Amino acid sequence: MHFCFVGSLFRLRINSMGYLFFAVEITMYFCRLCNDMNLTVDVGNTLFKFAVFNGNTLVVTQVCEKQQVLHHIKQLSVSYPKLTHCILSSVGSLPSQAILLLEELASVHVLSHTSKIPFTNTYTTPKTLGPDRIALIAGAAVQFPKKEVLVIDGGSAITYDFLSIDNQYKGGSISPGIAMRYKSLHSFTAKLPLLEKTVVIPMIGNSTENSMHSGVLQGVIHEIDGVINQYKDQYSDLTIILTGGDAHFLRDRLKNDIFANSNFLLEGLNYILELNKD
Repeated sequence: MHFCFVGSLFRLRINSMGYLFFAVEITMYFCRLCNDMNLTVDVGNTLFKFAVFNGNTLVVTQVCEKQQVLHHIKQLSVSYPKLTHCILSSVGSLPSQAILLLEELASVHVLSHTSKIPFTNTYTTPKTLGPDRIALIAGAAVQFPKKEVLVIDGGSAITYDFLSIDNQYKGGSISPGIAMRYKSLHSFTAKLPLLEKTVVIPMIGNSTENSMHSGVLQGVIHEIDGVINQYKDQYSDLTIILTGGDAHFLRDRLKNDIFANSNFLLEGLNYILELNKD
């Protein structure tokens, strides 16, 4: 009998809440054994992000730093033995040993300008378009068809990418992210300290540190709202997606209505992987 069906029957027969949770875990485990799965890997400038998909359903996400990447890949191979296909998007550097582990685990597709994509790329320099931006627009094309979509990624850099209603990628813009702005103030001045973002954003800084917080954080917020308003002036029915490491920090501080989805890039990678399977 099919393991997934057995697990489902077992779950339905359990009345105790403790055993119910155990049954759900057993069901999920056997389903992982029964279905081929995809692994998406996003190698960023600072973090490595992994996601496992069963079809288009997101099963799990993991984030780690460079020194942990080999351990995470090995753990994924144990936890999800039916991983068959993997897509790799890299704007940072991935250790060669990690690439070998991924190739042992699954058939690996490295995202590039030659990959099959679910939109028309009109960028004048397609070879220089970052794979992260390609994945974000793929997510927009699949999840919001026949829509004008602006995807904003608040990561190490802040990227803005626009997809037209006729499914054409038009381009966008790139600016420094929050952490990069703090580092720039510290690196290019003699005495300003290196800070990290704070929850409370002062309008008027009453100290050097508060002045830096005010300048960096208000600057980013006003920039993003300003860019959105520029697009809205030209595209009245605009769908706005906010993603990236700072997405949740920024979401409630922006004046515009947005969809916040921290996994949007990983979902886009999975759509591209499906298109590029042998």
